[in-house]
Amino acid sequence: MPDLTISIGGRDFQVACQQGEEHFLRTAALMLDNEAQVLLGQIGRMPETRMLLMAGLMLADKAAGVEDQLREAQNKAGELQARIDELQANPAQVEVAVVPTEVTDSLAEIAARAEALADRVEEQV
Repeated sequence: MPDLTISIGGRDFQVACQQGEEHFLRTAALMLDNEAQVLLGQIGRMPETRMLLMAGLMLADKAAGVEDQLREAQNKAGELQARIDELQANPAQVEVAVVPTEVTDSLAEIAARAEALADRVEEQV
């Protein structure tokens, strides 16, 4: 079990962790140290236990906020997934307009005239 020295609020602490968990411990210590540095900048020197308590509470407050945001995002994702499922279960029916016979007849007549003109041009060439 590795022993690490971490620094929080300018004070060093010896802590142990599981093999391979050193990175996570250092990251957590850095987060706690960042909060402690804010406290020290605002209040100045304070007893070690109070500094650690306040820094821990500040981190817990941030974590609670992130959990609230996560819960909201999960709820929204659930609502969107339910809507997707509903749309997949009941696909929209699209109505395709029917082209009136007069239009298709006119287009056929125009095509026939164009072909006749093309034939005349070919004959003259």
